[in-house]
Amino acid sequence: MTNKQNTQNLSLDEQVKLATEALDDLKAKEITVMTVEHLTEVAERIVIANATSKRHVKALADKLGAAAKEAGLMPLGREGDKDSDWTLVDLGAVVVHIMTPQAREFYDLEGLWSSPEALQALAVQKA
Repeated sequence: MTNKQNTQNLSLDEQVKLATEALDDLKAKEITVMTVEHLTEVAERIVIANATSKRHVKALADKLGAAAKEAGLMPLGREGDKDSDWTLVDLGAVVVHIMTPQAREFYDLEGLWSSPEALQALAVQKA
């Protein structure tokens, strides 16, 4: 179950649209939306986008946070500092990962979230 208290103002589709439009407005590249509600209780969708630099990562995260607040959706959290090549913005039902291309290739979140074997290995490690 995702955090419903943060999702009452906007539907899931509206949250995804808000995130992808905010990222697109500042020229994020390769924006991908993944459905993960069948894999985790943490989120229903994951949005992954490329930034051109660490500075761009920060600008995109700032823009997304401002757009969410303007729509009445308070981000639940943000991980990654101003010099990070990967920042996560948690909108509740939608978790957004903004990464440099190098970080995206290295961490391969698309591969991780689409591979049942990788998810099973993570579950074993956490136990």
